[in-house]
Amino acid sequence: MSELKVDKVSPRTGNYVSLNTVGSKNIVINGDMSIAQRSTSVASITSGGYYTIDRMNTIITTLGTWTQSQSTDVPTGQGFATSLKMDCTTADASPAAADRIFIRTSFEGQNLQYLKKGTASAVSTTLSFWVKSTKTGTFIAELYDNDNSRSISKSYTVDVTDTWEKKTITFAGDTTDALDNDNGNSLQLLFWLGAGSNYSSGTLNTSWGADVSANRAVGQVNVADDTANDWYITGVQLEAGTTASDFEFLPYDVNLQRCYRYCYRINGNATDEQLTSTGGFIFSTSISSINYTFHPPLRAVPTVSESNSLEQVTNAAMSLSSLFDDNQVGDCNSVGVVFAADSGAPFTTNTFSNMRLQNTTAAFIEFSAEL
Repeated sequence: MSELKVDKVSPRTGNYVSLNTVGSKNIVINGDMSIAQRSTSVASITSGGYYTIDRMNTIITTLGTWTQSQSTDVPTGQGFATSLKMDCTTADASPAAADRIFIRTSFEGQNLQYLKKGTASAVSTTLSFWVKSTKTGTFIAELYDNDNSRSISKSYTVDVTDTWEKKTITFAGDTTDALDNDNGNSLQLLFWLGAGSNYSSGTLNTSWGADVSANRAVGQVNVADDTANDWYITGVQLEAGTTASDFEFLPYDVNLQRCYRYCYRINGNATDEQLTSTGGFIFSTSISSINYTFHPPLRAVPTVSESNSLEQVTNAAMSLSSLFDDNQVGDCNSVGVVFAADSGAPFTTNTFSNMRLQNTTAAFIEFSAEL
């Protein structure tokens, strides 16, 4: 047996950050754009919402019309399979003062306490990502403290049209105002694509400070000024420290489970009905209750939406008993939900039942607990 003798162990020195090694170093969930539960392509976007890529929220105030998609256009040889694409389909070359468009992802405060924000030991963060844009020039990336209305913005330059480029930006730690230690929307990362004068007429706030709207996106080019414009992004990583490390690739199933905390969606298909429930019971000829348990639990009590394509089926003959809709949601919390039906036929007393989606691609049920 070999033996290793050590005379002395010296403490580590230099600029380093101690992290919770159990979790991910990347604060951004789904930064490789691989999970898109809601859709892979949505056209005619003129207002805000979650459309395609999980955890990526599109914010628009009357600045162009867009098609957003999960694209397979990615930087060569970097290990990425997908990107988020914004395609301008109706141009707006003269934004009004309040017009804006950006892609935003948000983070729970309880997951960021190790950044020590609001203390003298506040930790810097480094953002790295791959971007491709028809429009060249100055773009803005911003961190926004939603708990305390504080922000910091940094510019980056797209140098060559329609070419993948890697960008790295370091944000100083903020020694003022701590993030709430809860599951709320505490910190946001924004990628600006266009900004009216309300957000761009001041001086870019390159240091943390109280939010001043005019200082948030100074110098930002307008990607909405031409229908020929496209903008792509992938490999988004935000990590503690002043140095960007290689992108942290997670297995697909792990990435999907992390997204499930914020949105859990089941989509139908044209071939088979999709079983969606964990079991239910028909109490009488007019009352039925079906339970659904979330795995993992959601971040908060979800908003339930569906396509009016939910069927109840009995355990005996698997016959259609009734159609459910989101107005028939009973008890609901972050762990599960109860659907309660009080009409339909046949209801056979004291029998078990399940719930399924009809066999159509338009069918879905979605539980959203987004930030």
